[in-house]
Amino acid sequence: MEHLPMSFLVAFFLLCLSLNLPEFCVAGNESFAFSGFAGSANNLTLDGTAKVTGEGILELTNKDANVEGHAFHPTPVQFKDLPNGTVQSFSLRFVFAIISAYSDGSSDGMAIVIAPKMDFSNASPAQYLGLLKLNSQSNDSASASSDNVFAVELDTIQNEEFQDIDNNHVGIDINTLSSIQAKTAAFYDDKEGGMFKNLSLRSGEAMQVWVEYDGKAKQINVTLAPVGRDKPSKPLLSNVTDLSAVITEQAYVGFSAATGPIGSQHFVLAWSFAMNGPAPPIDFKKMPELPNSGHHHKTLTKDLEIALPTAAFVILAICMAIFLLVQRKLTYAEVREAWEVEFGPHRFSYKELFDATEGFKSKHLLGAGGFGKVYKGILPKSKSEVAVKRVSHDSSQGIKEFVSEVVSIGHLRHRNLVQLLGYCRRKGELLLVYDYMPNGSLDKYLYGEENKPLLEWGQRFQIIKDVASGLFYLHENWEKVVIHRDIKASNVLLDGGMIAHLGDFGLARLYDHGTDLQTTHVVGTMGYIAPELSRTGKASPLTDVFAFGTFLLEVTCGKRPVSNSVQHGRTMLVDRVLEYWHRGALKETVDSRLQGNYNVDEVQMVLTLGLMCSHPFPGERPPMRQVMQYLDGDAPLPELTPANMSLLSLMQNQLSFDQSVLQYPWSVTSMGTMTTGISVGR
Repeated sequence: MEHLPMSFLVAFFLLCLSLNLPEFCVAGNESFAFSGFAGSANNLTLDGTAKVTGEGILELTNKDANVEGHAFHPTPVQFKDLPNGTVQSFSLRFVFAIISAYSDGSSDGMAIVIAPKMDFSNASPAQYLGLLKLNSQSNDSASASSDNVFAVELDTIQNEEFQDIDNNHVGIDINTLSSIQAKTAAFYDDKEGGMFKNLSLRSGEAMQVWVEYDGKAKQINVTLAPVGRDKPSKPLLSNVTDLSAVITEQAYVGFSAATGPIGSQHFVLAWSFAMNGPAPPIDFKKMPELPNSGHHHKTLTKDLEIALPTAAFVILAICMAIFLLVQRKLTYAEVREAWEVEFGPHRFSYKELFDATEGFKSKHLLGAGGFGKVYKGILPKSKSEVAVKRVSHDSSQGIKEFVSEVVSIGHLRHRNLVQLLGYCRRKGELLLVYDYMPNGSLDKYLYGEENKPLLEWGQRFQIIKDVASGLFYLHENWEKVVIHRDIKASNVLLDGGMIAHLGDFGLARLYDHGTDLQTTHVVGTMGYIAPELSRTGKASPLTDVFAFGTFLLEVTCGKRPVSNSVQHGRTMLVDRVLEYWHRGALKETVDSRLQGNYNVDEVQMVLTLGLMCSHPFPGERPPMRQVMQYLDGDAPLPELTPANMSLLSLMQNQLSFDQSVLQYPWSVTSMGTMTTGISVGR
């Protein structure tokens, strides 16, 4: 074939560009910018609850619960020169805000997304952020609505299903919401020497996000900062991942957001994007104000500062003087009401706890979660070591009854219970004071966190007996029946001698012996919740026994009650143990790290007892009195047969623990309850 003239090739190439034929085009300098979305509704592809408000705000979700919304730039971006080529560098920037119907909680989060399609209509809301879907045909975990999805999530719920680090984090996601890297929302403040400062994603304040990808270095950088700040020199997240295997030749850029049981508004105020260059700047003067942002007040204040600088300075000086005069009193202010007089001996002063923790400094932080934060402290007078838990509360939600129960539980005395010493109350905050356990929680040892040493079988068996003893005391040996309602490895604390203490009575409830034991509040942690509790809300000692059965399997197998993997999806530990029991290979479920160094009879007995306690029908579970007899060897364990243990099919088919529960892994670690009585953690 004769060579074509160069002039013909040039003309053909220009023709391809004019026709926008993707197979002949190269990744170029596509860019767009929105400094507000007024009049831009036709320039975006919207679905679900997403809309552009009259003020020019892109609202992804409204105040409704369990909804999702998507907004995409309608034109695909050319990320590669060729289908199998390399993803070129790109940069995007946006301003967002999350406003919740509740001051102390929100759900669920939002994400900036790059995907080969814009249709996520079959995805699920809540913890799946409108990006993933739950396979309703089975109990498998959520699967991606499509492959080749790259996202940066802004997540306000801690969900163990995706191994979330906390309920206020930023994560880099590829085809799943189990982030390849995540950090608590924060930024490095260049104005203060690069100081690391935390941000609250659900604060209702507008914040900026930069997402940048270096096509040569294969590096993803994600940076946060408040509005009005320049981009920090150090990113919050920096991860080396080649996106060429993830992002397709052409892909769409947009947003996804979803809510769970709490209605939350997810807003985008401005957005820009560019290939092979920095994202275009945002004109903040054109950016719309958030609803109820007080713009008029700020404008008036600014005018007064310009017109009357001297007066403003005088007012500021007076305010500073007043602040200095009342600072000490406000710092230690408490809420005290007449009805609390009877609880006087169990009440700590806030100043005492403030001094004990050196002002709740971060160096004394023991842990954090949906319940709040726990600090180590030393009481000034007695020099006793304590753990102080700070919990948010709404005084309208039965705080008097709750404090009454806290004080009553404070009378519990048992060597295997964490001693609840008392409480303190401030506006919107409750502080609970416990004995300090120097060796921390059991889950850190089971799963090798914080470089904790491996627990030998003898230690594990003694811990099991310790927890059983404490639970037996709560159910039968105290003046009232105490239902703990949140038995799990993270609530078992170890003292200096590795003696186990069942702790965290933030969810416990008291009943007189012989009364109807029930509650309409479904609380607990996914994997430990008894089937009847998820359906009826009625708690009893036998719902605690169910959780204890799961705990037995967890300690012996060294695995979490609910696990999630790409190959097997979501699996329940009790299902796995039952499967091996049917095979006659129960020993194969024992923690492999023990390397066979355990008492075979004890292990066999504990696993079998775990299955008995985890029976889906409460009448088939042994009470804690019998459990203690089995563990102490005072009574033989009944033999399990396929006839009386058709548990595998029951556990897998009987409403799958109630589909409504499985589709949202409720994880309650705080005293707060919504109208349904469920506090969530993602």
